[in-house]
Amino acid sequence: MTDLAQRLDSTLLELCAIASPIGEERALCDALCARLGELRLAGPVRRHGDSIVVPVTRGRGPRVALVGHLDTVRTENGPARLEGGRCFGAGSSDMKSGLAVMLAIAESVPAEHLAYDLSLVFYAREEGPFVDNELGLVLERDPELAAVELAVCMEPSDNRLHLGCVGSIHATVTFRGRTAHSARPWEGENAITRAAPLLAELDARRPRETVLDGLTYRSVMTVTRASDGGRGRNVVPDRFALNLNYRFAPDRTIEEAKREILALIGDRAEVEFTDLSPAARPNASNPLVQALVRAGVRSVEPKQAWTDVARFAERGIAAVNFGPGENAQAHQKNESTSLALLHEGYAITSRWLRGLGG
Repeated sequence: MTDLAQRLDSTLLELCAIASPIGEERALCDALCARLGELRLAGPVRRHGDSIVVPVTRGRGPRVALVGHLDTVRTENGPARLEGGRCFGAGSSDMKSGLAVMLAIAESVPAEHLAYDLSLVFYAREEGPFVDNELGLVLERDPELAAVELAVCMEPSDNRLHLGCVGSIHATVTFRGRTAHSARPWEGENAITRAAPLLAELDARRPRETVLDGLTYRSVMTVTRASDGGRGRNVVPDRFALNLNYRFAPDRTIEEAKREILALIGDRAEVEFTDLSPAARPNASNPLVQALVRAGVRSVEPKQAWTDVARFAERGIAAVNFGPGENAQAHQKNESTSLALLHEGYAITSRWLRGLGG
């Protein structure tokens, strides 16, 4: 194993050893500030809450950013460890492997070897609601980022390039009824059974496919939670609430997607929109994206999920998803990731940033 591979492995292990569940990222942010403060950078590290912007080089070429979130989901994991060619630990895949690559680029690639003006963005609270995500705060407070020509969100993608992303809407759909004794249900109106036609429609609903830049995105509606609001096991329920999650293709705006939900529900139930996240288009023809493809990504695919590329897209900044973490390991109990993918992800990113992708 090369010295660089060993440093990558130890960096990932150190990152995983600092717990950073969503809302508790400060210790990890402090550690990154201390570590990056020892480097010769193009300017001081800029901190916004528990998020930082790191100017690595300036005056080298097009402006690009590597972007990664510090937080992890709250799940069951043992102590961080390296074992059998893998790193185990909360966030090892999603997305501390991406953070390890970002750190290694700053620490190991001489500035004069980089073909781009590079910034690193480490941010907090990605794993929660859109409005709480600190990347929004960073983009508002750090005007230099508005000049970025391509942002690479280093979400786990098995070193595949995931272009665009689907949008996401969560809505609470509430059916109302009238209570009665369960021995005489005809005296009331059962809110749960009132929902049956809608549930049947959603079960029969097939994904809507949209092709953009040769990539197929699927729009789907899914009920993810239900609460009956029942008053007792012998009482006809007068309230039944569903959480409806609509994942919509990049050919739709937030407002268009909201209107689709309202048209589907009609006057059958009340609708309250609780979380609104826009979609993002693929940017497949962007020259910087094409250079990343030539640097050796494993494949080019649509992103059938939501990521912060959409937040950049809202501001007119092209963005893509590419990272060394294992997509299937994200949010898993006893999360782990492949060290071989970590090494490969660093090599691809380094080739691209050196201009070796053409």
